Amino acid sequence: MKSIRLDKNEMPYSPPQKVVKAAKEGTKDLNRYSSVEQAEKLRELLSNYSNVPKERIIFGPGSDLLLQEIIRVFSPARRIVTVSPSFFPTVEAAKKYGKELIRIRLTPPEFDLDLDSLLDKLEGPSLVVIDNPNNPTGKLLVEKEEALAILKSTNTLLVVDEAYYEFSGVTFSSLVEEYSNLAVTRTLDKAFSLAGARLGYLIAGKDFLESLAPSGTYFPKPSLLAGIEALKDTGYAEKNVNLVMEEKKRVKASLANIGIQVRPTSTNFLLFNTELPDTVRKLREKGIFVNDLSYRWLSWYIRVTVGKPEENDIFLTEIRDSVCSG
Repeated sequence: MKSIRLDKNEMPYSPPQKVVKAAKEGTKDLNRYSSVEQAEKLRELLSNYSNVPKERIIFGPGSDLLLQEIIRVFSPARRIVTVSPSFFPTVEAAKKYGKELIRIRLTPPEFDLDLDSLLDKLEGPSLVVIDNPNNPTGKLLVEKEEALAILKSTNTLLVVDEAYYEFSGVTFSSLVEEYSNLAVTRTLDKAFSLAGARLGYLIAGKDFLESLAPSGTYFPKPSLLAGIEALKDTGYAEKNVNLVMEEKKRVKASLANIGIQVRPTSTNFLLFNTELPDTVRKLREKGIFVNDLSYRWLSWYIRVTVGKPEENDIFLTEIRDSVCSG
């Protein structure tokens, strides 16, 4: 049986054929760099999609690498403040480059962010990095008023990772013009079905633009052309997002029916905890891969990406069998 990957928060649906065709077109002359015109076209489309001036856009090979670059550039002169748990590559970059790392714990079962505690840590130059919605909890941690409280703190830069923006519908990109100390990272990996293309982008305030390198012309041509084609028709991604969110409701209800409590999420994944022994191992033996958070975070917590209905049915069958046998 083919493996079912429900562990990486990918979109289960392939990109449309015109996007695949565009990517293939980019492989025809791999001895040549992509052109300035192609790079500018992508920036223009990202600008229109995000409703911000194109001068605010920096794109790169995945939002995780953009986040790492921000941390590398700004951490020597600033303490880094983030939440725990958080997107793992961000935490690893902060550990590697940061001279001081402060992590504000999200306590189960609600995983609320203690804003007062965070604000208390902003003594001196600080770089705050928050994934909103959070990965792996799926929770929206900050609303506009809370983001403004952070932005108004003295000598503080705020980066909001909006990798799941299309699923949550919540963004702070409109604040970038007014607040030079704000940056928002996003990706085409998730909603646009382009995880294999690795295309992320930054919507940057002036304080970030002054220190970060602009988007390079030498971005891989297949990824660049795929991104351009995908952004010409955002309706395809919107349709798939709606399919996933409806399917998420069904999977959540099915898990609830067998006594598994699922946490509310604003993403394309579910979070639940279960004390059924060896759940992850048993699923893996059946070729079903989910994300076991026990090693990096809390015991018994499992994060599951919403797949296609037929994939989710197989997952649910195995979970039911575990409950009955447990």
